[in-house]
Amino acid sequence: MAESLQDVTHARVLRIAVPIVISNATVPLLGAVDTAVVGQMGAAVPIGAVGIGAIILTSIYWIFGFLRMGTVGLASQALGASDAGEMHAILSRCLLIGLGAGVMLIALQIPLFYLAFLISPASAEVEVLARDYMAVRIWSAPALIAMYGVTGWLIAQERTGAVLIIQLATNGLNAALNIWFVLGLEMGVTGVAWATFLAEWIGLTIGLWMCRGVFGLRHWRDVTKVFAAAPLARMARINRDIMLRSMLLQTMFLSLVFFSGDLGNVTLAANQVLLQFLHITAHALDGFAFTAESLVGQAVGQRNTARIRRAALLSCGWGLVIAAIIALMFWVFGTQIVAIMTNATDVREMAADYLIYLIIAPLAGVAAWMLDGVFIGATRARDMRNMMAISAIVYAAAVATLVPLFGNHGLWVALLISFVARGITLGLRYPALERDAQG
Repeated sequence: MAESLQDVTHARVLRIAVPIVISNATVPLLGAVDTAVVGQMGAAVPIGAVGIGAIILTSIYWIFGFLRMGTVGLASQALGASDAGEMHAILSRCLLIGLGAGVMLIALQIPLFYLAFLISPASAEVEVLARDYMAVRIWSAPALIAMYGVTGWLIAQERTGAVLIIQLATNGLNAALNIWFVLGLEMGVTGVAWATFLAEWIGLTIGLWMCRGVFGLRHWRDVTKVFAAAPLARMARINRDIMLRSMLLQTMFLSLVFFSGDLGNVTLAANQVLLQFLHITAHALDGFAFTAESLVGQAVGQRNTARIRRAALLSCGWGLVIAAIIALMFWVFGTQIVAIMTNATDVREMAADYLIYLIIAPLAGVAAWMLDGVFIGATRARDMRNMMAISAIVYAAAVATLVPLFGNHGLWVALLISFVARGITLGLRYPALERDAQG
């Protein structure tokens, strides 16, 4: 704990951030392995089934992503305040919420899957296999959601190396089991599902092992402490606001896909390819946003305004450097990246026409991404929710104005405007964050 309370330095920022950046880089690789393994079955239907099933489950699980973000803020503040009892109780609450939410999803799987396939474009053949896939994978929901909390708890303590080990072990095991079950045992689509099921439960087991020091102490099982009314109410309020903020953000990105469909199939395909550039940007910047969450949260727990400001400045400064490097990479290698993602000539050509917006995006959005980390660490979830609502309104107004005039150009400009609006509005709320931290 002493190390966690030391001065904020560039080396410390990098020590926290780099393992997260490496960890995030493994996520798209696992998706590529899934697709490649299923592709060896020699038919399009299994590929579509795994793709649709994974998207549906990811969308459902994504709702509970607030557990990671809220946990980082609360746990880092408890660490900064040297409140070990609350730190341990937070871990117990996260595990209970994660396991409870997972059991709820298992119980509701039939209506959830029914509603999902009502809006899914899948054919009957794809739907049958996708249901088989989802029927297996849903049983690892408690493990996956609980891991959101475990990950947040570890990040709060700057233990991102542990997060990297968990991620590498989980994804590596998932890939190996995929190959064995599908290609070796010829289990087909359900083999992919069983591989993920086992990997996610083993991942949670590794995560709990990383937290084993807590389980030898009493606070994690102190019922009075774990279920104390005030901390539970605060956790619920913060998680609620983060969830609403995230739903607004997801709605904006989903609307971009829907508007793209109205502009034609080629435009839709090109925009889907270009959205991968945003995913790359987000994964790269996450490491420094997570760093801000941990360091700012600890400083808030200490009520140290100077350290809050330094943590915010150093994390955001490094985020800006990375954003500039990403923008340069997209400028130099953007057309090659598009070529890797699709071999359709018309889609490549259209994506190239709009690539400029993805080159600008890291710089336009870096303030929003990084300040999200600062505000999560300070548990200013209400500000995050409200500023996201403002940026969503700005986005809607920009779409309504620009898309009729400029088509897909207007759509991408509207998204960039929303990034800038969120960065500006969060920046305007930052002085209040410092003032309240002193109280």
